Amino acid sequence: MAFIANTPDDVRVMLAAIGLDSLDQLFDMIPPEYRLQRPLEIPPALCELELTSHLGSLVDQNMGADKRVCFLGGGSYDHFIPAVVDNLSARGEFYTAYTPYQPEASQGTLQATFEYQTLVTQLTGMDVSNASLYDGGSAVTEAVLMALTVSQRHGRVVIAGSVHPEYRQILSTYLANLAPELITVPTPEGRLRVEDLDEAVNDQTAAVVIQYPNFFGQLEEIEAIVERVHAKGALAIVSVDPISLGLLRRPDTYGADIVVAEGQGLGNPMAYGGPYLGMMACREAYVRKMPGRIVGQTTDRNGKRCWVLTLQTREQHIRREKATSNICTNQGLLALRSSIYLAAVGPAGLRQAAELSTRKAHYAAEQLAQIPGLSLAFDGPFFKEFVIRSAKDPSRVLEQVGRLGYHGGIALGRWDANLQDKILIAVTEKRTKAEIDGLVQAYAKALEAV
Repeated sequence: MAFIANTPDDVRVMLAAIGLDSLDQLFDMIPPEYRLQRPLEIPPALCELELTSHLGSLVDQNMGADKRVCFLGGGSYDHFIPAVVDNLSARGEFYTAYTPYQPEASQGTLQATFEYQTLVTQLTGMDVSNASLYDGGSAVTEAVLMALTVSQRHGRVVIAGSVHPEYRQILSTYLANLAPELITVPTPEGRLRVEDLDEAVNDQTAAVVIQYPNFFGQLEEIEAIVERVHAKGALAIVSVDPISLGLLRRPDTYGADIVVAEGQGLGNPMAYGGPYLGMMACREAYVRKMPGRIVGQTTDRNGKRCWVLTLQTREQHIRREKATSNICTNQGLLALRSSIYLAAVGPAGLRQAAELSTRKAHYAAEQLAQIPGLSLAFDGPFFKEFVIRSAKDPSRVLEQVGRLGYHGGIALGRWDANLQDKILIAVTEKRTKAEIDGLVQAYAKALEAV
């Protein structure tokens, strides 16, 4: 909304209407000792020209993916976005729509959501998708809450240490004051060991959360893990990279019960870390326990095809005690962008993006591992991300790499003291051989300079 300042005359008229003489009288009910007794420490006002110049100088300090060659990952990726995504999603019909509270007045939005749900089920192989969630991290938590209701087990939830640390933090926060015990299975080798999982899962475990590919880019022994989870009667929640599904097996083929994902890579920019897109799909048997909303297709009284909110199990529509979640809306615009992306690239384009990302990531890993002072931290297959171990302080190394024009990766010590010497690097289909070779040279120079 536009901000329109009140003039002194406006203030006088409003004060007179409520019988006051000054703005200070509005705060008479607050004891003087709790009021600020000095002016706010803010700089003097700027004119429009000065303010525009100042804001421009601040913007110039940002080093986005468009100003440095980007090898950042950890849930946010510099994938190619076809021009059609920006052009169609920026149409006023979509760009200004908020959310379909009145289905009969929002047929375009509902149709777009229905198509999004269809694409997600085709992508994952699951039976049903909701209209989207807030982001990948909240999607993991919503899936766990859903699993608690489905399984009617409230003793334990197990999550692999190879799941994104921020996803684990969100889940821990949600479960902190609830009955289930949250067990994190350590993954010091970069992947979950099935034997360790056996020790953590008992007959009161509602769900086990796995990421595939995991936070370190590694491919878990997903089929064996899901089989062990089901043997204990628990649900298997799998967080996937949707781009990887252009190359890897769909979750339905290895028995996933609930599939979640961060959908940012499907046509959405990195954008300072958000807003992003939480994806969720599951088996049809669990649909009535699914959070959020589901759009369905039907016919109107004239026999024409139309769309409705088939399920809307949220507090604004039903009694709180019957709500599946307190999630109140969905990321409609970002879901739309993902739909346009998937429709534009098609199965062949998605596979190409996945294959190129994988091949280029492996080339980068091989070249970096040859630099004295660097080595691959984990063995085993990986998708588009990998972890290197640095003999020198990763933060200082990355700072030097940045000065040479590259977002060289993420220092993992920010999340775990046991990862202080490790750097996570992601390579997407956008990176060229010349850019990868340039990154390798930048690391070699950085290690010499630190």
